[in-house]
Amino acid sequence: MSLPRNKAIALLLPPALLVAGGLGLFADRRYEHWDVIKRAETLTGGNSERGQQAFQRYGCGGCHSVRGQPQASGLVGPPLDGIGARALIAGRLENKPENLRRWIMDPQAVSPGTAMPRLGVTPEDSRDIAAFLYTRT
Repeated sequence: MSLPRNKAIALLLPPALLVAGGLGLFADRRYEHWDVIKRAETLTGGNSERGQQAFQRYGCGGCHSVRGQPQASGLVGPPLDGIGARALIAGRLENKPENLRRWIMDPQAVSPGTAMPRLGVTPEDSRDIAAFLYTRT
């Protein structure tokens, strides 16, 4: 027994509306993430996209994990998701952009003997990496 065409369409309409509504949610989430990106970039003066590239180039993911970053699954240092919500950087510094940059550029000067090596990160790259890290909510 087959349904008349108009009843079949009526049965398909609610799932179609759910899909359309779901797409709206994704659009909102992208907007929310865009807001996080702009806030992080304004706060640090860096560029989060370049920061992501620098994070990879310096090999930070060899020691740290970051959700959604394929080459960032290290277990030596702490996971870096949510770093913007933490009170301290490296257990010593108030979590402010200039302190995060200082830590990224010369962790040994902040905490001699720390496992994090000095990688020769430039001031510009440190701004960009900080912007990228502050987008990791």
